[in-house]
Amino acid sequence: MIEVKNIRKGFGEKIVIDDVSAVMQTGKCNLIIGSSGSGKTVLMKCIVGLLIPDNGEIHYGGKNFLTMNDEERKELRQQIGMLFQGSALFDSMTVEQNIMFPLDMFTTNTYSEKLKRVNEALERVNLVDVNKKYPAEISGGMKKRVGIARAIVLNPKYLFCDEPNSGLDPQTSLLIDKLIKEITTEYNITTVVNTHDMNSVMEIGDHIIYMYQGLKEWEGSNKEIIFSKNEKLNQFIFASEFLQDAKDMRMLEQTGKIDNNRNMDEMIK
Repeated sequence: MIEVKNIRKGFGEKIVIDDVSAVMQTGKCNLIIGSSGSGKTVLMKCIVGLLIPDNGEIHYGGKNFLTMNDEERKELRQQIGMLFQGSALFDSMTVEQNIMFPLDMFTTNTYSEKLKRVNEALERVNLVDVNKKYPAEISGGMKKRVGIARAIVLNPKYLFCDEPNSGLDPQTSLLIDKLIKEITTEYNITTVVNTHDMNSVMEIGDHIIYMYQGLKEWEGSNKEIIFSKNEKLNQFIFASEFLQDAKDMRMLEQTGKIDNNRNMDEMIK
């Protein structure tokens, strides 16, 4: 579990996030959503330690990250996996070398032990026979899966994903969402996802934080978000006609005015 308490962060005179508190739940996909400039990226960077907040506390397993000494922070960082927006693979390294990189940094394992762990991570993300390929030789979806394999190779307690579906087609995006959800549940990881993809929100949003102009505007689950009465949130998530239709259908289902067995999949057809 990660607990954020009254986080405030500014750059010069501009306050980007102000008095944000939240609990990122273990074994759940915790999504931070919001439009560009809402503060969601800065919030994630503060939580993961890439930015230091001006005020507040960030607790990992009950320990305040901001007051840890260097040794404690190093130990914590070994428990954190990160999936970057553009995958951030090293172009000059093979897939195998990219995934092995955290093991080289943080462990004293033998090469055979590290290779075994690399292959286990590749198998978990459903990639085979790609060890010796370079990033330029694989597809965008495969790069994302390699990025996930690298993020989980140290068996982290915490997984951060920055716009995991950026640049992917809808079908591949669904596969990445499913993989993130499966890994989160299977390994009981505290997963934090920064996204504006509403498909991800509806597919894997166990716990959702909606940011608006630096403030936490709404908090809930993907089952609750459709019925939110928060005007700002509704303007954000129902920007498209399709999603508004989906909301109308859900409301009709709830009131019993249409068959409850009919769902959005049927509407798509």
